[in-house]
Amino acid sequence: MSVHLVGGGWAPEHYASVYEPFFVEASARATKAGRAEPRIAVITVRSGDAADHAALLTAILGETGPLEPVVTALAPGEFATNLSVADVDGILIGGGRTPDYLAAVLPIAGEIRRQVSAGIPYLGFSAGAMIAAERAVVGGWRIGGVEVSPQEASEDLDEITIEQGIGLLDVTVDVHAAQWGTLSRLISATEAGLIEGGLAVDENTALIVGEGALGVTGAGSVWRVSQAEGGVLVSTFGA
Repeated sequence: MSVHLVGGGWAPEHYASVYEPFFVEASARATKAGRAEPRIAVITVRSGDAADHAALLTAILGETGPLEPVVTALAPGEFATNLSVADVDGILIGGGRTPDYLAAVLPIAGEIRRQVSAGIPYLGFSAGAMIAAERAVVGGWRIGGVEVSPQEASEDLDEITIEQGIGLLDVTVDVHAAQWGTLSRLISATEAGLIEGGLAVDENTALIVGEGALGVTGAGSVWRVSQAEGGVLVSTFGA
């Protein structure tokens, strides 16, 4: 099992380091299946530009090598089906409004978990990274009415909201950490007892969760937040 969590970002100079590990894994699966190019499920959920976002992610991944994209471009309120991830060598879920992604993908969460357990790599970009957890932060910027993070990253939610995610890993994930100030959201949610802790990923950075130690590629850091006696412990690790 390998789960790649990208914290967002559009810096071309880091595309290779961020996306190549996922592409290499998908290509290895394709070779075992007798395919010359990996079939990658690309799922996007956005209002008005889902197809464009899918095309952009496909082009970025295509810089690492040729692939066959299997695109599911949805509007908010629409739902993915198992056909979206059928007979593929990798699964990529894009970015946008996190509650919309969670609602659209949750109906096939069991199938995604089954495929990842069978060795199909998963890559979540921004919202796609956040919903990968068992307990997912889907937005919000206040706790008990008190501001704890920038409103601009709230996903149009007021109170910090934790929902059941698709369950690929048991640690909560936030993204755009250093760039959008969302690290404070993870810290505050941990201190308030809403979650036990989590990981916040910077932009142009990928956290790789596999069978061994956690791996980090790209330009930034991954911030680890955990409960500690008398408060919260924060540390970082990078590539």
